[in-house]
Amino acid sequence: MKKTIKDVKLEGKKVLIRVDFNVPMKNGVITNDNRIVQALPTIKYAIDNNAKVILFSHLGRVKTEEDKANNSLAPVAKRLEELLGQKVKFVAATRGKELEDAINNMKEKEVVMFENTRFEDVEGKKESGNNPELGAYWASLGDVFVNDAFGTAHRAHASNVGIASNIKGEAVAGFLMEKEIKFIGDAVDNPVRPFVAILGGAKVSDKISVIENLLNKADKILICGAMAYTFYKAQGWEVGTSKCEDDFVEFAKGLLAKANGKIVLPCDTVVADKFPEDGVEVKTATVASNAIPADMMGLDVGPETIKLFAKELDGAKTVVWNGPAGVFEVEAFAKGTNEICKVLSELKGATTIIGGGDSASAAIKLGYEKKFTHISTGGGASLEYLEGKVLPGVACINDK
Repeated sequence: MKKTIKDVKLEGKKVLIRVDFNVPMKNGVITNDNRIVQALPTIKYAIDNNAKVILFSHLGRVKTEEDKANNSLAPVAKRLEELLGQKVKFVAATRGKELEDAINNMKEKEVVMFENTRFEDVEGKKESGNNPELGAYWASLGDVFVNDAFGTAHRAHASNVGIASNIKGEAVAGFLMEKEIKFIGDAVDNPVRPFVAILGGAKVSDKISVIENLLNKADKILICGAMAYTFYKAQGWEVGTSKCEDDFVEFAKGLLAKANGKIVLPCDTVVADKFPEDGVEVKTATVASNAIPADMMGLDVGPETIKLFAKELDGAKTVVWNGPAGVFEVEAFAKGTNEICKVLSELKGATTIIGGGDSASAAIKLGYEKKFTHISTGGGASLEYLEGKVLPGVACINDK
């Protein structure tokens, strides 16, 4: 069990909170503020307990000076101010006198946010390389460290592991981090059975360790998305022009043998004569999964697969879903993903968890956000959790 923000005294303390405000933006405007909203309970708790709240996050990829222009956290601070209903002082620096003065002059309940931690990557990847001097410097700015950024928990950065290793006070989990650890950790290590995993997405190679780990833990693994075609080929089926990892066909064959019936593949597939692009008409058909025409490609699961998956999910008590069933960004091939959302939303008495990434985006886009027990904010982190890996950003939090 990890210590949480509730286990430490906050009154009058300078509380450093690593949040995950890596939100999508277009022309300086936030297009989805879900990650900011998810962090509000931790921030409000610190304010209500008379802390001096210092927030920081990464945003986007910053490799050059030019990258800084489009990746400032200033618009995020403005949106947070609106959501909190109180002033958020933004400091456009990651270190130095301006930042130190802003923090040292804080009163209880005030909030300061400093600039994108990845700005420190321009000269020598100090943030993402967990530079010891940078971690120690950021730790020196506060009394308590709260890690609430599950999205970066699979990486040892200066802003999580670096601070936790150097903070004089406690390093604890925020409410969002606590929730992620509870739901995903419990689902994998201590699931209420039957436990069914749904794995989709493009590549078997991305999910090798996940499948291997879950074969020992799940009662059934339902495979969908483009990764299914590698499994089709492993059974000697024609896959046409579908996305398929030839290098992993033998591996998929071995997994099917080892699975002993635990792996369930789609029984029908929606195919098209070409990949859909704007303004280009495509010819589509629904065929049996073992009868894909040689000149067509699979882009979604068909209606019979949804019936099959619904049957496999009937009575499930724990479900983890990672990866969409098809090219959900295109309406014609979003039906499989949409129907999986619908089936899961109607399960009675089940804990349903989406492991971040594209499946989370799909569920939110399709309007099922409130229908799941938990939607993870960290695609890469939840994937590594499902692999059974130790996450550095979780390991660095003090144990109870």
